[in-house]
Parts: sequence; C-alpha cells; structure tokens
Amino acid sequence: MNLAPQVATAEISDADLDNVSGGLAGGDSGGLAAGGSGGLYVETPIAAVTSGLLAVAAPEGAAVGTAVTAAH
Repeated sequence: MNLAPQVATAEISDADLDNVSGGLAGGDSGGLAAGGSGGLYVETPIAAVTSGLLAVAAPEGAAVGTAVTAAH
C-alpha cells in the first residue's frame, strides 16, 4: 500500500490567477488604497490580554477586522 501523498502541480498565469482570486474587482484601482492597524497588549498577574484592529479601504470596497485574545 502506497501512503505517499499524491500532489499535482500546474503553472498558472497572473491573468488567470486574477480571475480565480477575484483579481482587481473589475478594474485597476490606480493604486489608491488606505489602511491602518493598531494593537494593545496588557499583562496582569491574573491574565494577559491582546487585542488588535485592522481597517483597509480601496475604491473597490472596505474591510475591517478585530481580534481579542486572553490567556491566564
């Protein structure tokens, strides 16, 4: 029994990759985009808390993401 993984690879052009991944969302944005991020880390004797915020805007749309992690 052959347990080796079977993997096939293929070349893909940049233009084809743009079509697969959403590409330029219908046109070139002209390089206009803005983004920002920030984070906070607090450590106490009881727990450590980490949080982060990410915001990105371009002519094609905007995205915002947040994350909070606590550990003790």
